[in-house]
Amino acid sequence: MAAQGIHHVSITVTDFDRSTAFYNKLFESLGAKPVMAVTGAPHRDPEGRFTLYAGPGLMFGLWEASKENRQNKFDRYNVGLNHLAFAAPSREAIDELHRQLVAQGATILDAPAEYPYAPGYYAAFFADPDGIKLEYVHVPG
Repeated sequence: MAAQGIHHVSITVTDFDRSTAFYNKLFESLGAKPVMAVTGAPHRDPEGRFTLYAGPGLMFGLWEASKENRQNKFDRYNVGLNHLAFAAPSREAIDELHRQLVAQGATILDAPAEYPYAPGYYAAFFADPDGIKLEYVHVPG
């Protein structure tokens, strides 16, 4: 019964419109697109919004925070998500995404570089509008 990988990841955001604009651009660059965008179910709030993005090897859910939680701030060192990394096909893809993110005014945490986590580990780190740390990484296989 071994798992075959992670099927999908979902995050909750404070400003759904702002985050949707960010993730629409990001996932367009990563080869994914919205395949479901709804208000209400599966969200527990009848007015809560949800978008599911999908592409080759990628499924990602974006949930609107409940009204009472929209003032909360993300802290990657609190219990929960620290960061999320997307696999890149090449170093060049990382460099190109970095150029696009800079042009869009995204928050860049660390520019593309080789990092000592594994031989040939090349990555760029950036933040979404809520400050959630994201990574685009290539490790030679």
